Amino acid sequence: MPNLPDVVLWSIPAFVLLTVVEMVSVRIHPDESAAGYETKDAATSVGMGLGSIAFDLLWKIPILAVYTAIYELTPLRVPVLWWTVPLMLLAQDFFYYWSHRGHHVIRVLWACHVVHHSSEKFNLTTALRQPWTTWTVWPFYLPLIALGVHPAALAFCSSANLVYQFWIHTERIDKLPGAFESVFNTPSHHRVHHASQGGYLDRNFGGILIVWDRLFKSFVPETERPVYGLTKNIDTYNPIRVATHEYAAIARDLRAAGSWRERAGRVFAGPGWQPAVPATAPARGASPETRAASPETPVTEPAA
Repeated sequence: MPNLPDVVLWSIPAFVLLTVVEMVSVRIHPDESAAGYETKDAATSVGMGLGSIAFDLLWKIPILAVYTAIYELTPLRVPVLWWTVPLMLLAQDFFYYWSHRGHHVIRVLWACHVVHHSSEKFNLTTALRQPWTTWTVWPFYLPLIALGVHPAALAFCSSANLVYQFWIHTERIDKLPGAFESVFNTPSHHRVHHASQGGYLDRNFGGILIVWDRLFKSFVPETERPVYGLTKNIDTYNPIRVATHEYAAIARDLRAAGSWRERAGRVFAGPGWQPAVPATAPARGASPETRAASPETPVTEPAA
């Protein structure tokens, strides 16, 4: 097994220090147009982060079993060397992009990821607001395991990606030099990702790099002040409700669904999907002007 450091554990002191610095800077030099800090919101974010650590240990058992089985079956091997680690980081970031994008456009996956978007604030504690049901993420990385990347090396790359994204959850950093903004994910790009305005919805999915968004046409620059949160905010600081509210909403929609096709749409279509409304038959002798409109097509309301 590769002997790689636990980058998240080593980064905790930096997380604490940077958060304190940001809080002090907001207090000394407040920006009235920024979302800023709110005590209950920050406490909820920290609580969600602590809970995610505990639940991730639980989910790790079956996920590691599947990864290990596939790794043992594949004849391919990627050695952990000074020059292969950057390539593995690049590949992991690519698959992270598609995982992240998938978690925005498939409702059952969004039910996991919506936790991270549920805050109406945007600061370094928001980075800690992590879901408790990350069992939806692991299938996206199966190709890397099948190509011979050791599960421990994948865990290292995923942790490095997560640590990188901590510092981009801030309003205290404006746009950076253009060369950096064009290649890497930055606070400006990630503010767009957390915004709930229509033009900003479902954009800027990158982890470390923003080049995937530019390549796959999901990039939008920051042009107006973002409004953070969801298109329909949940208005709660209860960690259990934050973690499960979208699963509960799916369950309610499934109970009310009138067909298996609608049930499938409620689970696997986009977060705002609605079933088609059937056209009513025109009354006998009705003029064309009084006939019902053609059936609506299912629409997807982009997730925040």
